Amino acid sequence: MQKVLAIETSCDETSVSIVSSSNDIYIINSNVIASQIEDHSKWGGVVPELAARKHLELLPFVLEKAVKESKTTIDEIDAIASTVAPGLVGCLRVGSVTARTLCTLYSKPFLGIHHLEGHLSSILFTKNYPKPPFLALLVSGGHTELIKVGYRRNMQRLGRSFDDAAGEAFDKVGRLLGLNYPGGPAIEKIARNGDPFKFNLPKCKVSDKKGGFLKYDFSFSGLKTAVLRLVEKFKLAGDDIPVPDIAASFERVVAEVLVERTIKCAVDNGLENIVVVGGVAANEKLRKMMIGEALKKSIKVHLAPINLCTDNAAMIGAAALFRLKFRSANISSLELGVLGRMSIEKANSLYKEKPPF
Repeated sequence: MQKVLAIETSCDETSVSIVSSSNDIYIINSNVIASQIEDHSKWGGVVPELAARKHLELLPFVLEKAVKESKTTIDEIDAIASTVAPGLVGCLRVGSVTARTLCTLYSKPFLGIHHLEGHLSSILFTKNYPKPPFLALLVSGGHTELIKVGYRRNMQRLGRSFDDAAGEAFDKVGRLLGLNYPGGPAIEKIARNGDPFKFNLPKCKVSDKKGGFLKYDFSFSGLKTAVLRLVEKFKLAGDDIPVPDIAASFERVVAEVLVERTIKCAVDNGLENIVVVGGVAANEKLRKMMIGEALKKSIKVHLAPINLCTDNAAMIGAAALFRLKFRSANISSLELGVLGRMSIEKANSLYKEKPPF
């Protein structure tokens, strides 16, 4: 059995986890998460400098608690991992420096993990998780991407959002409707009392250079603007804003767009399994719609556990454990830094002898 201590500080969640694996079964020994939602909610979004300072403040206590809850000693740890890209640079640096310092002090190998690969790895904690190749829909506050996952984590991005990520659109529309931050859970809650077909909101597409559309790509900025115009219309007329109906209509359109393009991408590429991960993957309407529509195409859907959809260190640990299966090729340099933006296709470069950054 191998054990990894993992640290996640890419945005506004300070998290440390001890995870282990044996015979391709992944176990969470501890997964401590300190949320900063209250610190950022009054600003309507994450404030990078504030987030980095909170990580510095919280990480020592979160680390101590995670180790204690796991009933594991540092001698039993096989490697230490942290998220190094993409994310908020100041936040990433707090976790990375902590992890590399621990590696130096205790002579442990270091693995720098791509944040999106971490989300993909959350599926490893489910039963009968799919073997590659499969299609992953990664849908969160900062990313909306369709990724073909091959053997040994060779990954190819087949689709992406060209403006707002789906989670970002939820936050912005939530703000337009006067709901609490984060917008995703708030919209989902109030939408249960609304009519999802009350308003015909647009399913925006991305044009290509040939006069057609990029069939696997996403755009949510126009949808957000349509909601803004709708809200303004009610305000100008002096009428009450039907928040539940607008929220339900918005949620339905986002789910339909994600499901339709994901399934088309899977069918066109001959992939029989779809994995759905990321913060927005916790949305009940999206989960039910994806399963129902995929079944019509004889495609199996694998959903990330609800408690592992948002940022957490357990998923980073799972990614590290998967990499350790090919140990000689997947150890990072202690000189590896952090990077705010990095495509998933470049994740394998994090384990080169000469680090890419």
